[in-house]
Amino acid sequence: MSSWLPKSPKARRRLVIFAAVAPVLSLAVGLTLWGLSDSISYFYTPSQAAAANPPPGRSVQLGGLVQTGSVVKHGNGQVEFVVRDQTLSDRIVFQGDLPDLFREGQGIVATGHFRRDGIFEARQVLAKHDERYMPKELTKALKKQGEWRGNGDAATYGSPK
Repeated sequence: MSSWLPKSPKARRRLVIFAAVAPVLSLAVGLTLWGLSDSISYFYTPSQAAAANPPPGRSVQLGGLVQTGSVVKHGNGQVEFVVRDQTLSDRIVFQGDLPDLFREGQGIVATGHFRRDGIFEARQVLAKHDERYMPKELTKALKKQGEWRGNGDAATYGSPK
């Protein structure tokens, strides 16, 4: 009887155990990674979000500078404002109290999702004192687009840098 199984009973036992454990372990790793995929939060600037086109409802972080003159506060506690980078902008709606450091012309990072109509619905807004405290991803993106102002001055869109 020539078989592909090892002749040693000890080796056969190990092979059977491995054959039983490997699929279970693979399934466990696969399910874990699939479960964690919902907790991953992608970071985008408005230009990167337009290029990536995240599906509506996917949790992402959107960062940029609050456009001057765009903040509208409604009586029901909802706030609308526009976040932009050098080339594009996105409208954000947020229900709740904004951080004390939130103001026009400064950097923010909003966590939430894009709706089907393209508006970003934020569930959390983090305002930065100035760009020295921005996340690395936002700093890199603003530097790449020529919008970085390391001294924290207000944004001047459309003016020469």
